[in-house]
Amino acid sequence: MDYERRFRRAGLPLFIEDYTAAGDVFNRAAPLLTLVFIGEMLGAIDLDWSWVANVGAAIGGLLILLAVFMLANRLRGRPATALPEHVGPVELAVFVLAPGLLPLIFGNQVQSAIGTVAANVGLLALVYLVVGYALPSIVRGSFERLGDELALSVATLARAVPLLLLFAAVLFINTEMWQVFSGMPDPFLALLGAAFVLFGLAFLIAQLPGEVRRMETDFAAGHPLSRRQRVNVALIVLVSHALQVLIVTLAVGAAFVGFGMLAISPGVQESWTATTGDVLVTLDLFGEQARVTSELLRVAGGVAGLSGLYYAIAVLTDATYRDQFLDRLSDEMRAVFADRARYLEGRAGSS
Repeated sequence: MDYERRFRRAGLPLFIEDYTAAGDVFNRAAPLLTLVFIGEMLGAIDLDWSWVANVGAAIGGLLILLAVFMLANRLRGRPATALPEHVGPVELAVFVLAPGLLPLIFGNQVQSAIGTVAANVGLLALVYLVVGYALPSIVRGSFERLGDELALSVATLARAVPLLLLFAAVLFINTEMWQVFSGMPDPFLALLGAAFVLFGLAFLIAQLPGEVRRMETDFAAGHPLSRRQRVNVALIVLVSHALQVLIVTLAVGAAFVGFGMLAISPGVQESWTATTGDVLVTLDLFGEQARVTSELLRVAGGVAGLSGLYYAIAVLTDATYRDQFLDRLSDEMRAVFADRARYLEGRAGSS
């Protein structure tokens, strides 16, 4: 139906009535699951064996997987070689458990068996999230709106500039900031960046239920959403906001790299960090050398991360920025909710 195609394109497949994992998620991913299932015959091999033994084990593993598949078919009263019409609980159980038997049969590799089962469970969870909630459609729609998102980010950022730039500039020209970030080990720097991302996501996720309820109240037109549908709408808001935060973070980082190239001389950096820096790029500008050092990238990245975190929080807590961010998204969601109301009314009339 046209409405159902619109819901999928909008990244809201859960608006389709009778949307099921077997019929709509795992069936779509069946080719991938089949490829992985066959490839897991390699779980029978052991690197300590000769190549001849490993080839024999791989072939034996494939035969065992096929035998398990055929046995499952016969137990359900279907032809042994019949392909599944839908991927249901039995097929998923075979996909998860059968490959885990191979390391046990060939070499009693218990840890490998547990790892294979855990990896298959993780793959199914990822497939359900990506396909079931149409993450590719959500991301594609966000990138299609990238120009609008950029313009909206710049407009919102321009209103936040007095505080944000003051906050960021004070940090950037702070001696302690350079000493901390230039001397921080790479693993700790990565952990700190991950902490910024996780804290921002945690704050945003905490705000999402209220935003979804507001949209449902304003746009649902007497057709309340189910829990899974609310999650689907929340993902739309999450991806849209995360894209804006990413744009702002990259822009702030690039701006301070440019500023640092011009303003932070080798002498200044040496007085702050006791080293002239690890020079990565040198540019000749007006007879002078502008340098990009690893320390400059670290400090600019730290300031950008803190600025992105500030922006993520300000957009959803300050009424001025919040309304500006949500206006365009609300217009799009209003149209999709209107389609859903007509879709449900049409199904009720057909019934």
